[in-house]
Amino acid sequence: MTKLLFVCGSARKASTAYAIEEAKRAAEAVEDVEVDVLYLHGKKIAPCMGCNACVRKGVTHCVVYSDDMGTWNEDFFKYDGILIGTPVYEMGITPQLCGFLSRFRSEYLNHRDNPDLRLYMPGAALAVGGTRNGGQECAINTILGFYHTQGMPVVNGGLGVYAGAAVWSQDRMAEGAAEDEKGMENARAIGRRLALTAKALKAGKPHA
Repeated sequence: MTKLLFVCGSARKASTAYAIEEAKRAAEAVEDVEVDVLYLHGKKIAPCMGCNACVRKGVTHCVVYSDDMGTWNEDFFKYDGILIGTPVYEMGITPQLCGFLSRFRSEYLNHRDNPDLRLYMPGAALAVGGTRNGGQECAINTILGFYHTQGMPVVNGGLGVYAGAAVWSQDRMAEGAAEDEKGMENARAIGRRLALTAKALKAGKPHA
């Protein structure tokens, strides 16, 4: 079984959650693929303050905060592939998602010892904007930047969906996103292609 994690970086469960569910259905239509969804709304996750205590102590979790990040530093990388979705805030990702991603500072320790650690773990991105050209690709590029720093290969949605899935909600939450036929097509494409890529990479991954 190939297991994927989809992260919804929204402060509420609306248009981004709807798009992620579309991507999830497409991914799970691929044989032997299972998807878990992590919703960040309602969670209290403090941003990294750059103290480097985790690195100094040689641990892969934050030793300063005790919050809803919990064990996600370790659990995140137990999956075979990741999709991260966000609504667009000021042409970028949400504060909730920014805080979550910032907490992976301790991964430096793992990459220092094994630079190819995430080479077989693909990532994909999805962004929902209130306007058609409202910064979706800027937000997507921030997510892709996270994957690059983790040494993960990136999956796009195919022809015309070069960076990630861009959705237009018309500022009408899930109802507006559902009306964006092209955006929903993009969401399904990115989910399907991530599933296929993760399966292929898992099958070809060398075993120690």
